[in-house]
Amino acid sequence: MRPTWATVDLDAIEHNVRVLRAHVAPAALCAVVKANAYGHGAVPVARAALAGGADWLAVAFVDEGRELRAAGITAPVLVLSEPRPAEMVAARAAGLRVTLYSAAGIAAAAAAASDGGAPWPVQLKVDTGMHRVGCAPDEAVDRAATIVEHASLALEGVWTHCAVADDPDDPFTVAQLARLDDALAALEARGLRPSMVHAANSAGAIAHEDARRSMVRAGIAIYGIAPSTALEGAVDLRPALALRSEVVHVQEIATGEGVSYGRRWRAARPTRVATVPIGYADGVRRSYGLDGGTVLVRGVRCPVLGVVTMDQMLVDVDAIDVAVGDEVVVIGEQGAARVTANDVAEVLGTIGYEVTCAISGRVPRRHVGGTP
Repeated sequence: MRPTWATVDLDAIEHNVRVLRAHVAPAALCAVVKANAYGHGAVPVARAALAGGADWLAVAFVDEGRELRAAGITAPVLVLSEPRPAEMVAARAAGLRVTLYSAAGIAAAAAAASDGGAPWPVQLKVDTGMHRVGCAPDEAVDRAATIVEHASLALEGVWTHCAVADDPDDPFTVAQLARLDDALAALEARGLRPSMVHAANSAGAIAHEDARRSMVRAGIAIYGIAPSTALEGAVDLRPALALRSEVVHVQEIATGEGVSYGRRWRAARPTRVATVPIGYADGVRRSYGLDGGTVLVRGVRCPVLGVVTMDQMLVDVDAIDVAVGDEVVVIGEQGAARVTANDVAEVLGTIGYEVTCAISGRVPRRHVGGTP
């Protein structure tokens, strides 16, 4: 087997959920496990999150929800975007809660639920400024009224999504919550009362008390990654994922010689270089070495050299005594040293979310710990 793998600590997932659950109490907590749980493995993470006290789960697509159901997970699962009309029957059959915001979506959901069973609980998303999906605030009453006019549907929840909650000082979050409250007041005036309201993502849950409402949707934080540098250390989160490989070859590069495609790095002196079998097909950005990326070898940060290739990267190990078989940490801890997903993201000019989601399916996940 190829010596590259990701370890996912399910005890860390459980810990993070417990910490967040206590932080936002009495609000319920929805663990967001879309995108294969941000690269961590949807089914094991979902189980760990529920063991840690999560009340709900959330996914992006119907197929992601069906995967959880096929694994025997019975907790409430919210689909965060409105499914296509053709997917509504499958969503209903799987017992998923769908998000609705268009007239066509509401009609399709009502038709899918017209099987004589209990009304299908659905949720209305209001776009308060993210401008991705959702109905406009001034459309909320009409959309909600249309939902309740269908005997096959029940208006369970109303929600929105915060665009800048990761910046605690940005006043736009307050403006979004005010727009949500205006929409809720208009619903109340028409006698339309959802049983739940939610607005907070991880950043909102951590930093904006008024965003918590009856539930929060925690994604990145349950994986132990702060939503932004401004929120590092705000709550006691433990990183759940480590990405490791090992040295498979060591050679000395002569002065003036270049390495990797394009020979973008050249040795200013004789340099010992290690080959590590992980590359951009595994999720390490091709430019990582050019951008200043490092990995841990024997507890020392070692620079990645030149461009990362599809299956391998080259690392400057001239400062340490390295042998074939030595562990290489791309994300995680080694001795007293640590590289976090946010560290990698800072080098690449992105966010920790992208770093873990980018870890490809060909990297085996080893899930450890968790409640049996």
